Amino acid sequence: MLSAAEFKKRLHGWLSYASASEVFVIVSLTLFLPIFLEQFARDNGFLLPDRTTPCSTVAKILHVNDSPERCIVKLGFLWIDTASFSLYVYSISVALQALTVISVGGIADNSAHRKRLLLTFALQGAFAAVLFLILPSSSPLWFLSAFLAICANVGFGVSVVAMNVYLPSLARDSPEVAELCLQLETSQDAEDSELVDNGRTASEAHTEGVEEPLISRNRAESSELRVRYDNELSWATSRISSLGIALGYGAAICLLLVALIPVTKLKGSTFSLRLTIGLGGIRWAVFSIPAAVWLPDPTALATSGASESAIWIDSSDITDGKRSIRTDVVAAWKRLGGMLCWQEIKKLRNTFKYLAAWFLLSDGFTTITFTAILFCKTSLNMRPSALILIGVLTPCTGILGSLLWPMIQRKFLSNLKILIILVILCSAIPAYGCLGFVFQGRTSFGGLTSQREMFGLAVDFGCVYGAFQSYARAFYAELLPPGEEARWSVPRNI
Repeated sequence: MLSAAEFKKRLHGWLSYASASEVFVIVSLTLFLPIFLEQFARDNGFLLPDRTTPCSTVAKILHVNDSPERCIVKLGFLWIDTASFSLYVYSISVALQALTVISVGGIADNSAHRKRLLLTFALQGAFAAVLFLILPSSSPLWFLSAFLAICANVGFGVSVVAMNVYLPSLARDSPEVAELCLQLETSQDAEDSELVDNGRTASEAHTEGVEEPLISRNRAESSELRVRYDNELSWATSRISSLGIALGYGAAICLLLVALIPVTKLKGSTFSLRLTIGLGGIRWAVFSIPAAVWLPDPTALATSGASESAIWIDSSDITDGKRSIRTDVVAAWKRLGGMLCWQEIKKLRNTFKYLAAWFLLSDGFTTITFTAILFCKTSLNMRPSALILIGVLTPCTGILGSLLWPMIQRKFLSNLKILIILVILCSAIPAYGCLGFVFQGRTSFGGLTSQREMFGLAVDFGCVYGAFQSYARAFYAELLPPGEEARWSVPRNI
């Protein structure tokens, strides 16, 4: 059982990185990167149908574009719509992110390498974001912006998978859960001792014609403690996860308010966008330092004496440290093949059901966030100040949602029921957007046809999405086989 001081250090290190990565994904990846990539392509693109008039001569970044012509950019032998360029880059980054996570999942489960893996990919993503500062759209190498975006997204996805591996252990090491675990172990020991005593007593009592009760009080107490332990563990997992989301959202609001100054002063220029993404990368790197200092090292794990309630280390983690990266990657893909066999699917059918649902739900949430920004810029012609206000409004309501839903859940509902409610609420967003096909421009309001509606969408989506992230992470942590958290983890963007 960890001391209170040691638990707080590990918790604060985890929360520091959780907030750092959350700020980057909200400010840089979700809000500014889509319009940044679209604008880079637009600055180097041409108008249809002649493909000779530069798009930059017709419309400036984030300003009202009255031209009905589409803007396309040439990459090699292909002509690509500038808005589609951003989506293609994001899709490729998600695919590479998934492949990388599968390859390094086993390495993250090895606690001797987990911390190093987290910090390596965090620095990769942060460094890629900072490099945006020195790449103007006028450069002949402007297309490298796609490569930097891919590196940043892959770094974010893999580092977050490594970070999430710590979540089940943190929940088990929380004082309330650890105390119940100790009581449960004591009760089970007493029950085992009673079974031995009852075996002797029953034999003696049989000769005397006296019957012993079949169900002891200790066994009933142990069952009650098990229920309390499971409930407390579930709540601790969701509470820590929600706290990480809330802190990240709060920090994102502060960074967005800071970014509002250069974006407004420079009238939404490409440099102001590059500056904002670069600031997100710098903050990501700086707030990874507490994680590097406070998250446990392999040597600390080996000597911590952690009980089964805190799966911080496997004995093979230290003795197996000389394995090559290539061996670990090959082994990870072999394990993936074994995980997808029918026997494994039957044994962990709830986990596989969740993964199937997660693939659809996470992709839906990500599609809403990414395309909504492009929709605001290209279709609704929203200005920089309006986009940043939406960016501030979403995490504000996200904080409210990530803190309010655990209060409701603790009194009334399980993690699963909360997730179902959140999915239903979020499904109303695309359903409302489909009304725009019904109205077909006949009204100035309804179906996401006006800028005002996007602010309402930001409130609804923020309140739901923040809670969805924390509960999805917490509920999935309960389904994972102990010691294999990273192997079963998936990137948040998928």
